[in-house]
Amino acid sequence: MTTLDQLILTKVPFLTDGGIETELIHHDHFDLPQFSAFVLLFDEMGQAALSRYYNRYLDLAETRDRGFVLDTATWRANLGWAARLGLAEADIRQANRLAAALARDLKSRRAWSDQIVINGCLGPAGDGYGPGKILSPETAGELHAAQLETLAEEAVEMVTALTLTHTGEAIGIARRAQSLGLPVALSFTVELDGRLPVGQTLADAIAEVDDATGGAPLFYGINCAHPTHFLDRLRGAWLSRIGLIRANASAQSHKVLDAIAELDDGDPLEFGVLNADVARRLPNLKIIGGCCGADTRHIAAVATWV
Repeated sequence: MTTLDQLILTKVPFLTDGGIETELIHHDHFDLPQFSAFVLLFDEMGQAALSRYYNRYLDLAETRDRGFVLDTATWRANLGWAARLGLAEADIRQANRLAAALARDLKSRRAWSDQIVINGCLGPAGDGYGPGKILSPETAGELHAAQLETLAEEAVEMVTALTLTHTGEAIGIARRAQSLGLPVALSFTVELDGRLPVGQTLADAIAEVDDATGGAPLFYGINCAHPTHFLDRLRGAWLSRIGLIRANASAQSHKVLDAIAELDDGDPLEFGVLNADVARRLPNLKIIGGCCGADTRHIAAVATWV
């Protein structure tokens, strides 16, 4: 049985990491242009920092005897962000190659590597708090092609697109991943009302993407929102399609978080308890971790309660 098979069949959610960008900026004091952790991959000091970051979570998962989903540090590493970072397509492909190699190395150093899934991490081609521009599936497929093709060449076990704001981009990513034979999961962000930034409900978004892709995604997720923003919305048959939760540590709105310079890391214990409440409502939860503001304290609390 492959590690991906174990993930799909698990009854105890695999852990994953927290908010990589907020942790690297506020705890490790790195300057990440355009909130892009992947730029650290281009030199040895940056790769060492990423290794330290991921090893903190791998140590936690090993201590708790839990499976772990090890993301590549590539949330921004797509063609939608390349020009804003002064990078070419070749640079984007190289970043994804380096990220996959780093993940393989980190996994190989663990005696329990058969419980670690390497996941190619994707993010939106625009801002994660609001689409700015609504993408057609065709345009989205083009903007994410270089990243997905490279991750497929690097033989990651699956890919997950985080912090999606609308269905056009989700459909484009799912179709391109499917054409490359990449198992894919898709995760949306929501506002204080539990709806996508474009106003659509999670239930409707999932139904639309499933209809357009023949149900291609392994599962869907919710990330970059506090549990209180969506907890009361977790009702209905569509919950069987939710397999990933990566919540923000802060209960503040996206608008407030975008405007403040200091880190709001919330209450780690409350984070664990709230995530346990979320998990009880999701019959097919496979992966649980954190997003903005969450660090190992928050994931340790989740591991205690979920």
